Amino acid sequence: MSPPRGRAELAITITAFLWGSTFTVVKEALHDISTFLFLALRFTAGALLLLAVYRGRFSSKGNPRVFWQAGLVTGSLLFLGYALQTTGLRLTTASKSAFLTGLYIVLVPLFASALSRRAPRSVELAGAVAGSAGTALLSGQASNWSLGSGEWLTAGCAAAFAAHMLAVEHYSRRMSYELLAVLQVAAVGAFSLLTMPLLETPRAVWSGRVWFALALTAVFATAVSFALYTWAQRHTSATRAALLFSLEPVFAGVVAWFAAGEIWTFRMLCGAALILSGILMVEWKPYRPLISPLQ
Repeated sequence: MSPPRGRAELAITITAFLWGSTFTVVKEALHDISTFLFLALRFTAGALLLLAVYRGRFSSKGNPRVFWQAGLVTGSLLFLGYALQTTGLRLTTASKSAFLTGLYIVLVPLFASALSRRAPRSVELAGAVAGSAGTALLSGQASNWSLGSGEWLTAGCAAAFAAHMLAVEHYSRRMSYELLAVLQVAAVGAFSLLTMPLLETPRAVWSGRVWFALALTAVFATAVSFALYTWAQRHTSATRAALLFSLEPVFAGVVAWFAAGEIWTFRMLCGAALILSGILMVEWKPYRPLISPLQ
């Protein structure tokens, strides 16, 4: 593994940990605050933090039209993923939502292959399938399926997240990663504010767990995570990133076990093992030079 790619994939693993470790905190906070109000505050604060950190470091090289296009495309896809996931969760179970969201692991290599007009690499596809199977076991949704509007909305969320990963891979090599990170995070905050009156009645009880969740997610799960992720996509493929992100439910389960005493079953351990085996399948294959499917 080349040094830049190794550091990039470590950064994505850290991002998966940050996202996974905040799941329990956010779940508790959402008892006291409506979803889109929370997203609007989280992503707006995250964008302001990134602006403060990156002030004066934005590169002016390139076409400003591409910059705004990148922010609009990546931000709208990211927001669409969150909006479909949240809406679908009201109409389906949490376990089905977790599994269907994880389908982006398989969709990324399929979308990348369609864009580049080549067959998926067998080892990457096998790793993606193993990762999705592991997610199914972790979520507890391996049987008893029915497909209603909630399931279809959540499947749409997986497609949006897969497209977002490919878009970040594409634009992160054509502009300052600092600017791309700020633009996409700010776009999610703006879209959340604009659509909030249409999608919910905003409500908030300003409890300690709400403030803690907002601070934790704005700093670590938004500003730090999207800075790491956007930089990392310059040096690895969206397919590999998607597979590494399948570690998120593993990290979420470990943190829930440590912080809330949730029990790991044999099935969940098997799911985590499948996810890790899928990652190892891809990591042990011979490295090929990275070619963006959108080039």
